[in-house]
Amino acid sequence: MPPVRIVEVHFNRLHVVGDGIDETIPPLPDATVGDWLLLDRAHPQSSRILERKSLIRRRAPGTGRQLQLIAANIDTMFVVSSCNQDFNIARLERYIALAFDAEITPVIVLTKADLAANPQAYVDDAQAISDLVAVITLDARGGEPRERLADWCKPGKTVAFLGSSGVGKSTLTNALADTRPIKTQPIREDDAKGRHTTTRRQMYLMPGGCLVLDTPGMRELQLTDAAVGIDDVFADLQGLSTQCRFNDCQHFAEPGCAVLKAIESGDIDAARLDRWRKLKAEEAFNSSSLAERRSRDKAFGKMVRYVKRTKGLKGLGR
Repeated sequence: MPPVRIVEVHFNRLHVVGDGIDETIPPLPDATVGDWLLLDRAHPQSSRILERKSLIRRRAPGTGRQLQLIAANIDTMFVVSSCNQDFNIARLERYIALAFDAEITPVIVLTKADLAANPQAYVDDAQAISDLVAVITLDARGGEPRERLADWCKPGKTVAFLGSSGVGKSTLTNALADTRPIKTQPIREDDAKGRHTTTRRQMYLMPGGCLVLDTPGMRELQLTDAAVGIDDVFADLQGLSTQCRFNDCQHFAEPGCAVLKAIESGDIDAARLDRWRKLKAEEAFNSSSLAERRSRDKAFGKMVRYVKRTKGLKGLGR
């Protein structure tokens, strides 16, 4: 059972690579790109998923209450945004919370700064998200990404580019590889929206020994089981909340609220408080919904096993 890594996930197969191994196998439950497996070559679907050092996940898009695994064993998450209409503080905060919760190092990468009238404004807004997150501006084309991102793209490391369509994720991957293995498309000029060029999550081995995960643009990023990551992003508000008069303070109109006092004094932006409330409420709802679904699925599984067992006993005349 040699170790292999999942470098690409298709609808009905997994692409795995290892020492002298480069092949596809049938899909495995709960496996995602970046996972390490002990490959059972005789019975691939019996292959064992090894313990993960990190896992990126979200609530799956749509009305269903399911969890979607994005990637595993990532060291650095490059959250990519453009200095144009794509730039969105609330979306960046979601990605950073996702990274913090998975104990992945997040780095905000701002592209197309050369096309912005005031690129420093985008940098200042991005830096205000968290003191723990580096903010890099660069031209996604040419050699600048290899130079500016070198501290994180070291041999043996795995990095991922996440962000909306059209922000330059595939272009950055091509720049790191010093080639053009991935097709790219221009954005729509009227609204700066990107077109989906990358259609699946796929890892590429760079010449320097770093693995890069290119991902499709995500229009929806619903957080679940990420309470710790949210608190880390909003560490300033979380710290203030411990100074409120009441332990269950909701920071709306309660007397002795340290958060509201900071807003009145101008130390905290009211919009940041609104985004914190929204993320915490969303995360709590999604987590409880998914927990309810898991409990219901578990109960249904028990019932099915009971029915099968009962029928088997009847067949034996008992």
